[in-house]
Amino acid sequence: MANFKEDIVKTEAFIFDVDGVMTDGGIIPLADGDFIRKYYAKDGYAIAYAIRMGYKVCIISGGRGETLSRRLRMLGIEDIYLDCMDKIAAMRDFFGRYGLAPQHVIYMGDDIPDLECMRAVGIPVCPADAAAEVIEASRYVSEFAGGCGCVRDIVEQVLRARGDWARDSQGVTGSKAAASR
Repeated sequence: MANFKEDIVKTEAFIFDVDGVMTDGGIIPLADGDFIRKYYAKDGYAIAYAIRMGYKVCIISGGRGETLSRRLRMLGIEDIYLDCMDKIAAMRDFFGRYGLAPQHVIYMGDDIPDLECMRAVGIPVCPADAAAEVIEASRYVSEFAGGCGCVRDIVEQVLRARGDWARDSQGVTGSKAAASR
């Protein structure tokens, strides 16, 4: 196995769990069966930017709810598997859809249901506050906890390594000044 920094340069896609990765794991149940979750805006920005740069981003989560689905689509994510009890099957479907090589995919999870997927990719990573078993299975442990920048951390590292971060000084929507050049 090569060095982590050498491997992330080959990254083609990101797969993220939601609760405990994109959020701190806290949920507030609503009467209609949906949930309120708190997200870290910089994580969302990094995901949207990666998509704009041509990376594939997939969400595989046991979580559910219209509010969650709406948030993910707002970021531009098209490959979303929610209320998913067979994460490995969802991941294989995602790989097959795009012809992705598992060794060039990052999977970020935080708990026991993520372990099988993490063992099936080349670059398993996790937030700082992941379960001990997940930390042990990871090639990289972010210094940031779930919902506190761990997603931004790994996305930014990959895009910087590949020369795609802040390319042309443009953001997700680009600036009017850049467009008029």
